[in-house]
Amino acid sequence: MGKKSQSINIGLSEKQREAISDGLSHLLADSYTLYLMTHNFHWNVTGPMFNTLHVMFMQQYTEQWAALDLIAERIRALGFPAPGTYAEFAKLASIKEVGGVPKALEMVRHLVDAQEATARTARHLFTITDEANDQPTADLLTQRLDVHEKTAWMLRSLLED
Repeated sequence: MGKKSQSINIGLSEKQREAISDGLSHLLADSYTLYLMTHNFHWNVTGPMFNTLHVMFMQQYTEQWAALDLIAERIRALGFPAPGTYAEFAKLASIKEVGGVPKALEMVRHLVDAQEATARTARHLFTITDEANDQPTADLLTQRLDVHEKTAWMLRSLLED
């Protein structure tokens, strides 16, 4: 006979936890897609800016990789399974994969768009976290927004003459 798990009583209703987890699942999907895009570009960048971009992309995908765990673990703490397959991520993500190997500055443009899309996904979730009084998720979202907005700015700076 299976053991019944203990109910979650953290001051958020099941409906609130489910809605927040759903939003975080979209953020996880965007974050994973961004991570994969950045790592792909790290491997495949060429041209005069190779060293600068290769190192920059590595710093970005390393930070992104660590964030994936934080997002997934928050979903689990709220009592729901975290998505973890390419099929689930493809369904949930607002970012589309980039085919082929773009030129270096086109990679930067794609990453600006993906960073901004991930920031929008995080920002969209604030309404429900504020209404639910869910400070841990709000804190996570604030941290992610700071990273994505700053990274998008740094990448955009590479595109200026």
